[in-house]
Amino acid sequence: MSKFTDNLAVIPRVAKVIAWIAALGSGAGIAYLTSFPPDGKPVPPAARVLMPILVAVVVLVLIHLIGYVYGDAKRRGMRYVMWTLLAIFVPDSIGIILYFILRDPLPVNCPKCGASVLSKYTFCPSCGTSVKPTCPQCGKPVEPTWRNCGHCGAPLPGVPQRAA
Repeated sequence: MSKFTDNLAVIPRVAKVIAWIAALGSGAGIAYLTSFPPDGKPVPPAARVLMPILVAVVVLVLIHLIGYVYGDAKRRGMRYVMWTLLAIFVPDSIGIILYFILRDPLPVNCPKCGASVLSKYTFCPSCGTSVKPTCPQCGKPVEPTWRNCGHCGAPLPGVPQRAA
């Protein structure tokens, strides 16, 4: 499977069903309103065809995005109910945009016990195994590409040092 289809699998089935029902309903409602406008003025034929399709697609995508926020926040160990409510109630999809900006990284699996470990942890809470490289001097997490510890300045083993 591709990364895109893996991400689509995060959306709950209920959200997909609600999205399709809401899209079909809103498209049918707009089609009715453009066929029989309340003010009696005729709507151009192109608008009668395109407006229901456009509204249905926007509703479909918006509800799928809200479902994705729910599933992805749950997968990342975040407060998924709070993020879903923000995605629903903050106007103009700003809540969805904020989620994509502020979301946590995906959890990693512990190499020893296989437990899911949130990315903010350096050690597995289940077995105590290190899931990120740490500085041998101060014990704080370091990035794999660092030559020296960013916290204490100690040279890191396994990384070739530059000659001064």
